[in-house]
Amino acid sequence: MKPLNIDVKKTALVVIDLQEGIVGLKGEPFDCKEVLEKSVRLADVFREKGGFVTLVHVDFLDGQDALKPQTDNDKIPSGERPENFAKIVPELGPKDGDLVVTKRQWGAFFGTDLDLQLRRRGIDTIILCGIATNIGVETTAREAFQRNYGQIFVIDAMTGLTKEEHNHTEKYLFPKMGRVRKTEDILNEL
Repeated sequence: MKPLNIDVKKTALVVIDLQEGIVGLKGEPFDCKEVLEKSVRLADVFREKGGFVTLVHVDFLDGQDALKPQTDNDKIPSGERPENFAKIVPELGPKDGDLVVTKRQWGAFFGTDLDLQLRRRGIDTIILCGIATNIGVETTAREAFQRNYGQIFVIDAMTGLTKEEHNHTEKYLFPKMGRVRKTEDILNEL
């Protein structure tokens, strides 16, 4: 496996949707709590090394800003969300110097200032982790790819809602947009 040559001054750790209303879900193939633990380790080391940490969460102002597509999937949740649904889990942060991005749809770039904040800091590479692999993480990855960011996907610090969805993204999509590594690979490079 080729070395990643991570330059923390030009790389951001972008953590997707590790918030109270999501980390309690059942993830596959990795448990959401395991994803959280690995993401916290990555964020702590990244901060220690002077890297830029971005915590992304999904929230809605009044529900009118939420997407409401007509789909064939009846498993899409609707209705009231728990009181702390959008609160980033406290063990992750935010910590001083972290950027918090609130998104209203799957991807972290559309309708937010994420691209602006990264470019102003000279960041050209992002390391992605979070929940769910094939929804928020993959959509953010596609948006980053279209903006010409280099990408590293921490495959064991993310999980899908099903093993099949996670594996499909890992096998067929991420290798076309960046490099796929495990948490220990990233920590060893830092």
